[in-house]
Amino acid sequence: MEWIKNTGIAASLIVLSGIAVQQAVNKPDIITEKTEKRAFPNQIDFAGEQAPLNVSDVRERLDRELLVNANLDATTLLIIKRANRAFPVIEPILKQYGVPDDFKYLAVIESGLVNVVSPAGARGVWQFMPDTGKQYGLEINELVDERYHLVKSTEAACKYLLWAKSKFGSWTLAAASYNAGVAGVNKQMTFQGVDSYYDLLLNDETSRYVFRILALKEIMQHPAQYGFGLTPAEMYAQIPTKAVAVTESIPDLSVWAKNQGVNYKIVKIHNPWLRDRKLDVAVGKQYTMEIPLSGY
Repeated sequence: MEWIKNTGIAASLIVLSGIAVQQAVNKPDIITEKTEKRAFPNQIDFAGEQAPLNVSDVRERLDRELLVNANLDATTLLIIKRANRAFPVIEPILKQYGVPDDFKYLAVIESGLVNVVSPAGARGVWQFMPDTGKQYGLEINELVDERYHLVKSTEAACKYLLWAKSKFGSWTLAAASYNAGVAGVNKQMTFQGVDSYYDLLLNDETSRYVFRILALKEIMQHPAQYGFGLTPAEMYAQIPTKAVAVTESIPDLSVWAKNQGVNYKIVKIHNPWLRDRKLDVAVGKQYTMEIPLSGY
C-alpha cells in the first residue's frame, strides 16, 4: 500500500502546484468573486436600531444566518422573486400605520411570502394563530379566513407590532415578541435584568429570529453580493386586478367566476381567503374580490 500512498502524495503535489499557478494568474478575479459571494456588513440595523456587531456572539449569530440563507439557493431565490410582487402591497400599509419598512422582512422569515400553514396552526404570510387573528380584526371561519388576505393580515400585523412597541419601547424587541410573545420576552427580560434583545439568552428559535430577519434584509438589499444576480424579467410580476364588490351570497364560486370572465382556479389564486366553494354574505356585509385583468 506504500506505493499507492507515495503516488497519491505526488499526484496531490502536482494538483496543488497547478492550483497555485492558476491562483497566481487569476488572483484579482478570485478575490473579487469571493468578496462578492461572502460579504459581511460592517454595520447593520433593524428599524434604525443598530445591531452591536462588536459583540462576538452577535457577530457570529448574524454570520450563521447570512451563510445559511445565502446558501439556500432555491429558497432564497424564490423569496427574492416573490418579493417583487408582495412588497408593493406590504410596504404602503407599513408606512400608513407608522411601522418601519424593515418589518416586511419579518413576513419573509415567517412564511417565505406564501400562505403557509405551520404545525401549530398559524396561517398566511404573517402566520397568525386563530385567536390572535380574531383579536386583531380578522374574520376567520369555515368560509372566510382573512389570515390569507395579504392586505388585511398586514394591517393586523401592524396593530400587533404597534402594541408590542408600546410595551417594550424597542422595535427589535417587538419583532422578537412576534415569535415568543410579549409575555415570553418580558419574562426573560425581568429574570435576566437586561433591556436589549442582543443581551438576552432566549430559546434557540427566538435567539435566531431577529438575526434571520437581518440576514434576509442584507441579502435582499444586496442580492448580487451574495450570488443572486436576477434581472427584472426573472422577478414575479405584479398582476393588475379589478376590485369587484360582493354584497350577495354566492352559492357556487365556479359559476360566479365564469360570469367574471375567469375560472374557479383564478378566483381562488387571487382571493386565497375564500376557503370553500361558496360565499355566504350577511345582510349589510360586503366583500371585495380581486379579479385579474391579465396573466390568465
